[in-house]
Amino acid sequence: MRLYVARHGQTLWNAQNKVCGITDVDLTEKGQKQAEALATVVAGKDIDLILSSPLRRAVATSEIISGKCRIPMKIERRLIEQNYGIYEGVDRADKAFLDNKRNFAYKYPGGESQIQVAYRIYSLIDELKMEYNDKNILLISHGGVCRVINTYFRDMTNEEFFQYRLENGKLEEYEL
Repeated sequence: MRLYVARHGQTLWNAQNKVCGITDVDLTEKGQKQAEALATVVAGKDIDLILSSPLRRAVATSEIISGKCRIPMKIERRLIEQNYGIYEGVDRADKAFLDNKRNFAYKYPGGESQIQVAYRIYSLIDELKMEYNDKNILLISHGGVCRVINTYFRDMTNEEFFQYRLENGKLEEYEL
């Protein structure tokens, strides 16, 4: 089984360098083009199913890929981005946000911790291994979730985890 993981196309908040967790924003025109380019990459892969975060930016990316590649798509709530609480919409360079980001067990005030995100993502991947062990799955999600997925497959130091970033419209591939 192969697990493909992609981050949705660009949103206005991505372009403005704002923290965007569960805030439901749309793709920009550039984000739509990134999704179309990602569909071209995905077309060369043997993918059986797309699972998408329920947020509009991920769903729009998934729908573009699903339509162009004729791959069935389902919504998977556990792929929703981390809830950054009071930091939703602040500049990504905000010192308090970055300090909180380095403390994996600390909940963002009004949100969730990175450990909580890991719990839901790890359980999802474990279920996928059992349910779809003979299929290849594409997950369309968000930057924070993609970072956690990467830790399921690769050991990382805290600093490597902090620095890891999957760009908008890019694809990672993992072997299960």
